[in-house]
Amino acid sequence: MIIHSLSGPSGTGKSSSALHFAHEHNIEAIIDDGILILNGEKIAGTSAKYANNTITAIRRAIFEDDEQKREVKDAILQKDVQSVLILGTSDKMTKKIAQKLELGEIQHFHYIEDIRTNKEIQIAKFVRGTQGMHVMPIPYKQVELNIFKRLVQKGFEIFSKNSEKLGETTLIRPEFHQQTIDISKKVYVNLLEFILENYKDISKIDSIHFNLKQFNPSIKLVVYIPMPVLYNVIEKIEDLQKYINRQFLKHFEFQPAEIHVVVKGVM
Repeated sequence: MIIHSLSGPSGTGKSSSALHFAHEHNIEAIIDDGILILNGEKIAGTSAKYANNTITAIRRAIFEDDEQKREVKDAILQKDVQSVLILGTSDKMTKKIAQKLELGEIQHFHYIEDIRTNKEIQIAKFVRGTQGMHVMPIPYKQVELNIFKRLVQKGFEIFSKNSEKLGETTLIRPEFHQQTIDISKKVYVNLLEFILENYKDISKIDSIHFNLKQFNPSIKLVVYIPMPVLYNVIEKIEDLQKYINRQFLKHFEFQPAEIHVVVKGVM
């Protein structure tokens, strides 16, 4: 069996990246938080995200339970799995999982920093810290809805570069994740208003739109610029985009994925 390891700190987007990464590297199966996933579907195991406390979650993730371990081992044999991707917070954890399941030595080690940009990791950590969102790389229909008292909702579909559907994700807020910080959308808009009102190269705000959809924060601003226009407009707007980027990083510890600025006119 060919075994791959994908490691990275909790909340950096490993589960979100797993389906696409496995497809790109021709890996048949994924082991994530105690479950075996094959062709985008859960085959065996019990997710650590079903746990009601952190200790139980860790034990499930590293297959301390004999029945869970036996179920996953049997499924790997029955499905004749030839390659697998193990997700974990460190090489030590993925090695331990491989040892528990008697898969053999891990041949290929990968790290979240190698497959996701720093901006994507920042956003994933922000969503985890503020909303308590955890991603499961399995369809919504396969999640045990009665397990969660707090939140279960559909995530998004994962596609390959040639638009082949690889699977779906589900967003959950497990019981063991108790600490979250709720930030109203108005807070982001208020910051943008403050920036624009105090930015000398903007004379009037027409509209502000902020969207945090699918962990892909985007901003669209429609503004007026001062006259006379005796300056390079593109340079001034690029400076504004960079300044907004820095302010979001300072206050929220993430950078927007997109900042669109539309200059509607001069006044």
